Amino acid sequence: MLAAMPMSFEIASYVREIALLAVPLLVAVTFHEVAHGYVAYLLGDPTAKAAGRLTLNPIKHLDPLGVLAFLLTRMIGWAKPVPVDPRYFKDPARGMILVSAAGPATNFLLAVVFSVLFRLVGGMAVAAEQGSVAAMIFEPLAYMCLAGVTVNLAIGLFNLLPIPPLDGSRIVAGLLPPRAAYAYLRYERYGFFVVILLALTGILGKILFPAIIFLRGLIL
Repeated sequence: MLAAMPMSFEIASYVREIALLAVPLLVAVTFHEVAHGYVAYLLGDPTAKAAGRLTLNPIKHLDPLGVLAFLLTRMIGWAKPVPVDPRYFKDPARGMILVSAAGPATNFLLAVVFSVLFRLVGGMAVAAEQGSVAAMIFEPLAYMCLAGVTVNLAIGLFNLLPIPPLDGSRIVAGLLPPRAAYAYLRYERYGFFVVILLALTGILGKILFPAIIFLRGLIL
């Protein structure tokens, strides 16, 4: 799982944003990966469970280099991919489509959940007296919930891009004839460099941000 977020260069703003993003990001990444593994398990693949990846403990899913990359760039990061063996599926192509779609679908569901929490907590923040203890608690929580909406939409949409090894490429591969799917997924070794190039040139932002803003407006 890869994640894409906008970049900020102001140190104070950077630290504040990281603090507000930490919990929503951990929730988004953890549930995303567990969703992949759990759907695979339901389809007969015990690989993720045997590897201890069907857990909501975020430490099991974080990749140190992926976390460092996100902290340094505020744009690109990744988690440990959940191991999946499609040979356990009765229909491998269909199984991989379902497993791949489970991660982004979970992020979209979480975005809705965070939007509901934002309304509830935001209402409490507005009702709280300015400068009170309640305000100091509810205002950061409201911003955190709002960040949760954005983070989950960003991760969900980003992973649906048809660039190997993103989830979108697995979905596309499942719809292609076996030979075409094999040839398509062979480009997985170059996918990371493609993502970096798209991010550095600003193309990635132009693709994702309008969709994120549109969907965030719908659910908020």
